[in-house]
Amino acid sequence: MPSRPIILGIVGDSAAGKTTLTRGIAQILGEDQVTAICTDDYHRYDRKQRKEMGISALHPDCNYLDIIEQHLQLLREGKPILKPIYNHSTGMFDPPEYIKPSRFVIVEGLLGYSTAFARECYDVMVYLAPPEELRANWKIKRDTRKRGYTEDQVLDQLKAREPDSEAFIRPQRQWADVVVSFYPPEADEGVDDLLLNVKLVLRPTIPHPDFTHILDDKGNHLGDSIRLGLERDMGKPVDVLEIDGHATQEQVQELERILCNEVPFLGQFCSLEGNEDIGKVVGTTGETLQSYPLALTQLFITYHMLKADKVAQQLAA
Repeated sequence: MPSRPIILGIVGDSAAGKTTLTRGIAQILGEDQVTAICTDDYHRYDRKQRKEMGISALHPDCNYLDIIEQHLQLLREGKPILKPIYNHSTGMFDPPEYIKPSRFVIVEGLLGYSTAFARECYDVMVYLAPPEELRANWKIKRDTRKRGYTEDQVLDQLKAREPDSEAFIRPQRQWADVVVSFYPPEADEGVDDLLLNVKLVLRPTIPHPDFTHILDDKGNHLGDSIRLGLERDMGKPVDVLEIDGHATQEQVQELERILCNEVPFLGQFCSLEGNEDIGKVVGTTGETLQSYPLALTQLFITYHMLKADKVAQQLAA
């Protein structure tokens, strides 16, 4: 019998980078193999209603969490759903969409881990936690360019939503297997998405690849561009892998080899030089550039999805 779909969760606040990460992982796996849905489509009220009621889209009461749970369970069982569609441009709802799950399902959104039943449906859970200054910058760029807002409107929205972000979005970090934080090299430098470092918090809730043998006794590798250490996150011990934006292709090759040796499918993506399918970042002049930290993050999460798929196939055999 065929194995069930593998479900990846990607949760984070508005403009945290969820869609960028989702798109890159889908490109690696093959877009015909991936069904991507957004839990933000399950808003209970449209934009006008939310304004009249004084409730933000981040509040659980503003979302059909019970239908999210039901649909996640159906997708995990390989069954289709009739998914609502929230139109971010109009602030209203479009006709629902009939969706059949592919081999892999990526579920991104604001409140994907907010209930215990929903959390049980995921095979891999990722939380995006960029610094708030960087997220605000990303949100301003996105909402002014794609959603018709002014910069002042976006800043007002961020301020109004902050209590709900603190109460309902950020606590979901505790449930993630991997916490992803892109950040500028130094606080006083300008925000350049191409040069961002990444910090991957690796919780022991799923087995991660062993990177220790390529690092020295200080946890550094090749000019301090890659670092592995032990920290505490939300009070619990975690491994932390950091990759700098200025790391070269040669410096990240051994990390790639570890991932690709364990999961042969990834081998075709393990020569990042000239591979435009992953790690895509749009530069300031509109050109497409490549970020090795982003590319490795996409490979790392895909690695976990493929490992989960292998386990599911073994159980189904």
